[in-house]
Amino acid sequence: MGLRFAPGVPFYRAMRVFIALLMLLPLLAAPARSAESDAVRSPRATVTLVADRVAVAPGEAFHLGLRLRLAPGWHTYWRNAGDAGAAPEIDLTLPEGASAGGIDWPAPRRIATGPLISFGYEDEVLLPLRARAPVTAGPEGLVIEAEARWLVCADLCIPEEGRFRLTLPLAPAGRADGALAALFTTAEAALPRPSPWAARAALAGARGSLTLEGEGLSAAAVREAVFFPEESGLIENAAPQPLRARDGALTLALARPEGAPVPAALGGVVVLVDAAGVRSAYAVAAPVGGVPETVSTLPLWQVLGSALLGGLLLNLMPCVFPILAMKAMALARLSGAARGAVRAHAASYTAGVLLSFLALAGLLIGLRGAGVAAGWGFQFTAPVFVAGLAWLMLAVGLNLSGVYAVGGPAGAGAGLAARGGHAGSFFTGALAVLVATPCTAPFMAAAIGAALALPPAETLLVFAALGLGLAAPYAVLGLFPGLAGRLPRPGGWMEALRQGLAFPMYGAAAWLAWVLTQQAGPDGLLVLLVGAVLIGFAAWALGLAQRGGGRVGRVLAGAAMIGALALLPGLATAPPAAAGTEASAEAWSAARVAALQAEGRPVFVNLTAAWCITCKVNERLVLRSGAVQAAFAGRNLAYLTGDWTQGDATIGALLREHGREGVPLYLVYPAGGGAPQVLPQVLTEGIVLRAVEAAAG
Repeated sequence: MGLRFAPGVPFYRAMRVFIALLMLLPLLAAPARSAESDAVRSPRATVTLVADRVAVAPGEAFHLGLRLRLAPGWHTYWRNAGDAGAAPEIDLTLPEGASAGGIDWPAPRRIATGPLISFGYEDEVLLPLRARAPVTAGPEGLVIEAEARWLVCADLCIPEEGRFRLTLPLAPAGRADGALAALFTTAEAALPRPSPWAARAALAGARGSLTLEGEGLSAAAVREAVFFPEESGLIENAAPQPLRARDGALTLALARPEGAPVPAALGGVVVLVDAAGVRSAYAVAAPVGGVPETVSTLPLWQVLGSALLGGLLLNLMPCVFPILAMKAMALARLSGAARGAVRAHAASYTAGVLLSFLALAGLLIGLRGAGVAAGWGFQFTAPVFVAGLAWLMLAVGLNLSGVYAVGGPAGAGAGLAARGGHAGSFFTGALAVLVATPCTAPFMAAAIGAALALPPAETLLVFAALGLGLAAPYAVLGLFPGLAGRLPRPGGWMEALRQGLAFPMYGAAAWLAWVLTQQAGPDGLLVLLVGAVLIGFAAWALGLAQRGGGRVGRVLAGAAMIGALALLPGLATAPPAAAGTEASAEAWSAARVAALQAEGRPVFVNLTAAWCITCKVNERLVLRSGAVQAAFAGRNLAYLTGDWTQGDATIGALLREHGREGVPLYLVYPAGGGAPQVLPQVLTEGIVLRAVEAAAG
């Protein structure tokens, strides 16, 4: 069948019309695809240059974007790529009068590749740029050319690049590209918004924290949070970021690389996931200052259980042994007493323990809120406290020896702790807490570390559980007062027991004197000994007055006590003792650990203190044993010690990095590099030998 034309229409004219229509077809279709360039394709990615307008008005602001559609299993990167990778780059060539800014980066996600964490994008992402059209354009319209480079990674990484050309007509009124509108809307929603909350950060050593404060933040409102730093090298990207959310604030704990710089402000993006699962991103620039906050990852019930068990085991630790003297005397007095009296004394002692633990917790909360890095046993880093406690132990011993009496001849203790009756039971419990702090029982380290990362109310609850554990043996008498009837009946033996129990108190005083020499040297020891003589004279004068010596004895006792207390300020000016290490040990430093690992040697780090009895028992019975020393030598292990006797801030930061608030802490670093194994607080040869074998490979 031939082609027919309308009558009167010459053949050549009809052909011209037909050819013109064929030429117009691409132009008619152009608006549907003119906002996206030809694609650069690979098996890993399809990449184009796109715009949110199919036509732009003169001088109009619009958006461009590099669109990356990634094959399954492949990803590309954010502006800070994380542990590995490189951010995409784009260079635009624009006509005269047009302008464009840099990439507005959508919030990334954490992408794990083996032990590394990268920050980037999977599936599809649009990297938008803000642009402005020129006032005039050539006959082709607005011609945009671009050269881009991007890295795509899965099990391996492949750099890719492409050239793109996009032509947009200049029209009196701009027209949006309906097909790409959703893509640009999604990209805009993923852009970080300015944070509506005040931000602050703290960075010290290997630890850091980022806190947001303001209305709308709570544990119920925030399900997840993650921080992406805008600069590399500031945090350990692969480390978890434990979250603590409470009404009006949230805190993320951050781990930091060794030797990481401390900027004036910590900038980046915080991504929050709310209770409904909605993900939103906020740009922050948090001023850096203060002490990093610790965030617990343990549930509260587990922390409370550890605290209760740790407090119970604290009764078996050497620090508490001197207080057994007062407990033994109190139990002896209760034998044969009425059930109500037994219950009342047990309640008084338990109340003394609990209230003292709560007071200690309140002091720690206050100090940490003021920016002081205080932890368990922090008071023993102060020579004034050590000297005062040594004098208290001496006074307790002199009372037990019968040099003087407070609250009657059967008193056991010093001051209020030596009084008979319920006040004596109460202050015996308080003194037990005071002298227990140099020791760390099993389960206590995790409980205390978690407690100091919790809100204040929960911190108090955990310390109350510690106190309940410490008071538990005595509190059992309150629940089952019939047990007191099985104790030996009071008699003459009690006086011999009382005097014999003075010697653990003298031993505690002697130990504290040795601790003071490690802190304040010979000058500090001189102050302690002079004060001890004055305390002894005061006890003798008071005893003389009690036996009929009259008012003069009490005046002399008071004057001697005032003289002893007046010596305490001198300890603040005493030159500190030179820090020392064991003969076979080096002083700890983070740089030394890294250097030794780089040499291929395993490293054992012992963080200790002169006042930590748990530390000294471990060192004497385990770390200095023949088997352990032979294992150290045979594996070419380096032994480093960190002395926290005087409260070194760098060692304190290392303790908190590993979730501890006090010594001992034992770290075994593997040869060649890697994170350390954290050993228990109470060591055995088997525990140490297995750790050494594993570290040596």
